[in-house]
Order: sequence, then structure tokens, then C-alpha cells
Amino acid sequence: MSNVAASADIEAGFEDGEDASMVRIGKKPIMNYVVACMTLLNTGVADVMVRGRGQSITKAVEVVEMLRRAFMKNIRIHSVDIGTEDVKREDGSTASLSMIEIIVGH
Repeated sequence: MSNVAASADIEAGFEDGEDASMVRIGKKPIMNYVVACMTLLNTGVADVMVRGRGQSITKAVEVVEMLRRAFMKNIRIHSVDIGTEDVKREDGSTASLSMIEIIVGH
């Protein structure tokens, strides 16, 4: 995996090993995640999941739109899933966090 892809939090699946390739959106600049998606798609991965939680939901949508409109015009959005996750806090309590998963591919 390239340094760019590694620096953009690409993981081989979820925590529980559920899916193929995922770009987890965080606090880095949008272009880091766009380049990470392009790297995965250009290395032969069929579909890439872009996942954002909480305040990163907007950034996840921007990443997919920038990828689709400016860099890889032949990319298709296969599915968009929204939901909530229960996240454990450091003090032991749980909080609900909104999330979005966008699957893109050729």
C-alpha cells in the first residue's frame, strides 16, 4: 500500500472483518481521502467504501462528489447507507453517533 493510501486511514475491512476496502474519513484534508480512493480503485479494487461518522459525514459526501465530478468521471455510486452506532465513551457510558457509508466503484 502506498504512503498516501496509508496516511488516509485505509483499512482492509471493518473492525470485525466484514467488508473489502474502506476509507475512513477523519480530520485530514479532503484531498488525502480523494487520493486514497483513487489509489484503491486504480490498483484493481472493485468497490471502495467511504465511511464517515458524526461531523465527518459532510466530508465523506464531499470526498465522493469530488472524486466523481473532477477526477474519475466513470465512477458510480453503488449504495448509500445511513444509520447510528453506539459508541462507548472513556467513562463507560454509551453515545449514539450518526454515520454514512457510501460505496463507489466502476
